[in-house]
Amino acid sequence: MKSKKGNMGIAIIAAIFVFIVGISMVNIFMPEVTSFREDMDCGNAEEISDATKLVCLVGGISIPMWIITITSIALGGIIIRIAIK
Repeated sequence: MKSKKGNMGIAIIAAIFVFIVGISMVNIFMPEVTSFREDMDCGNAEEISDATKLVCLVGGISIPMWIITITSIALGGIIIRIAIK
């Protein structure tokens, strides 16, 4: 039977690992999002259609959503380790 302190340490180390790997993936995604926005001409809001504006919005929000997802997974791992004995 492990102590709760040991579980917490392992959870924190695992969460830090997941967070670092997830945030380092942002460097891989960022150039792709930038080229996507340039190819879709997202900077020219007056001349693109409403559907293209929506696609630009979804493409632009992908990086913040990735960061929120990674943070949620890391924090969820810590909370699960605390809740389960």
